[in-house]
Amino acid sequence: MESITIDKATKILYAKKVSLFSINDAKKIFNIEKDNTLYKLLQRLEKKDIIKRIENGKYLFSFIEVSDFEIANFLTSPSYISLESALSFYGILSQFPYTITSITSKKSKRVIYEDKEYEFMHIRSKYLYGFLKKNNFLIASPEKALIDELYFMARKLRIISLEELDLTNINKKYLKDISKKYDYIPLKRLVDKIC
Repeated sequence: MESITIDKATKILYAKKVSLFSINDAKKIFNIEKDNTLYKLLQRLEKKDIIKRIENGKYLFSFIEVSDFEIANFLTSPSYISLESALSFYGILSQFPYTITSITSKKSKRVIYEDKEYEFMHIRSKYLYGFLKKNNFLIASPEKALIDELYFMARKLRIISLEELDLTNINKKYLKDISKKYDYIPLKRLVDKIC
């Protein structure tokens, strides 16, 4: 296929309502098979600030608004928003953390994009559940976000003050039920403290 102009590429991204995409997605979006042709197009789009590189091979279309939580889900898959970010989202934790925190079954990592830090904490895949889709992103339920936090606290990988948590909207029976799936005594002790 012949080279695509910047104007045409922008129209294609608008028409297909693309906000976040990978190199493989770009091949399909622009119907380009040759890697070299695709990379040149992406470089031209990036130079004109039409797209922004989030990390290697992952891009954001500058003209469609995307939330930090959507970017987090896109950076690592599978993943869902949890820990302090989800607790803050639900009003369980009063302050909003600077870092966007997620859970993944992949390796733990941190990504910095546009002065924001995205942190991904590894958990065994059997514990990768209890999330829902909200506003185009995956986020833990309030109880699962709290269990995730308590689990990492029990493993001495997280520190928050339990007294600062607003547990009025937490289903404590459900919280206890979830904690049993972990079979981890330090986690059970923390759950017992707040239930």
